Amino acid sequence: MSITQKVNCKINLGLQILRKREDGFHEIHTVFYPTDFFTDTLTIEQSEQEIEFVCESAQDLGPADDNLCVKAFRLLQADYGIKGVKITLEKHIPSGAGLGGGSADAAFTLQMLSEFFNLELSNAQLKAYAAQLGSDVPFFIDNKPMYATGRGELLEPIDLDLSDYNIYIVKPDFSVSTREAYAGVTPAIPETDVLDIIRRPVTEWVLALHNDFEDSLFAKHPALGMLKSKLYAKGATYASMTGSGTAVFGLFRKY
Repeated sequence: MSITQKVNCKINLGLQILRKREDGFHEIHTVFYPTDFFTDTLTIEQSEQEIEFVCESAQDLGPADDNLCVKAFRLLQADYGIKGVKITLEKHIPSGAGLGGGSADAAFTLQMLSEFFNLELSNAQLKAYAAQLGSDVPFFIDNKPMYATGRGELLEPIDLDLSDYNIYIVKPDFSVSTREAYAGVTPAIPETDVLDIIRRPVTEWVLALHNDFEDSLFAKHPALGMLKSKLYAKGATYASMTGSGTAVFGLFRKY
């Protein structure tokens, strides 16, 4: 028996950093939107080993035990005693991009393991495990447009359909750590919440929808600002950084 699934990534539509919390994290408001511009492939099958993890990637993703797919397995193993599984990850979603690739892999692993071992975990249970792996991992359980608050783990479904647009993503050949990204921001309460802006026509987003990481990171890494400008020059209706990574996306109207 084996299960194979394509794993999609996400973009952030706006990202507002309101304050630093007592737990060391930052309070954010953003909208997560799923996209399959980049996809990974996950396969789960039987193995004679307790856990076997194979990662096929041109990227250096570090030790296997640190991979979120393996950590997802360990969470379920602790509660359900599962074992004898091989997880193969074909990695194409670029890391350090703000696209949530590692988080998506973790969420899909939880869902696929639940199916593989007939655990019949509900979405609520899967989200509880996902939240232990990362702030944006729960988003990929439902994998639908969400208004995210808190650390990004508090999710509210929203009615948002960008099917009239092609989403094009550019990732430069360098990355920015989350620590570096947050080091340059000054948290502030926004005049208009990102959720209210999202409800406006996409043609109005350029004047109001902002990623708070852009100001400092564009100054430090001018190539990012140049990428955004090039997307607008190519006809994007809206363009922005996504999350705290270095990927920049553009929304191009379909004709």
